[in-house]
Amino acid sequence: MDLLEASDGELLAASRSEPDAFAAFYDRYEGSVVGYFARRTGDPEVAADLTAEVFAAALGASHRYRPETPSAAGWLFAIAHNKLLKSLRRGRVEADARRRLGIREPIELAAEELDQVESAASLSGWVIELLDRLPTLQRDAIRARIVNERSYPDIAGELQTSELVVRQRVSRGLSKLRAELEEQP
Repeated sequence: MDLLEASDGELLAASRSEPDAFAAFYDRYEGSVVGYFARRTGDPEVAADLTAEVFAAALGASHRYRPETPSAAGWLFAIAHNKLLKSLRRGRVEADARRRLGIREPIELAAEELDQVESAASLSGWVIELLDRLPTLQRDAIRARIVNERSYPDIAGELQTSELVVRQRVSRGLSKLRAELEEQP
């Protein structure tokens, strides 16, 4: 099947056995879903977290999608709307869909990346300046995990969110720090 030419219904049906099919569906709608959440929350981190929740839920519910129209946009945005309402009611981003799907594998950070951040932090104060440039949620997650050496479950409990969300924040923050470090002379 040509994934670029496939309808949303074909991609969702094939996603049960072909991960690339769901990846194509994700690529097709990710920007729109992120934009939807960014406009409604005003927070890029929350928008990214909710987007992950929506696609995890969509993957889990793909077998229930009935292609009455060539586009699954309405179905997907109904999921997005429900995730946003649930998040607003509870005041936090939930990881229910990921738990139902059994997505619990940690985002592994390479030892050399952690070592690089730790050694740089112990050598000079400029890394603190780099940390201060990060979005608040990423900065706080990195400080809790790397600087204070707290566990992901502990941080997630304090922030009332999932471990996966905390891992994403740490990973995104470390990626930004790595890019900054690579630009340093």
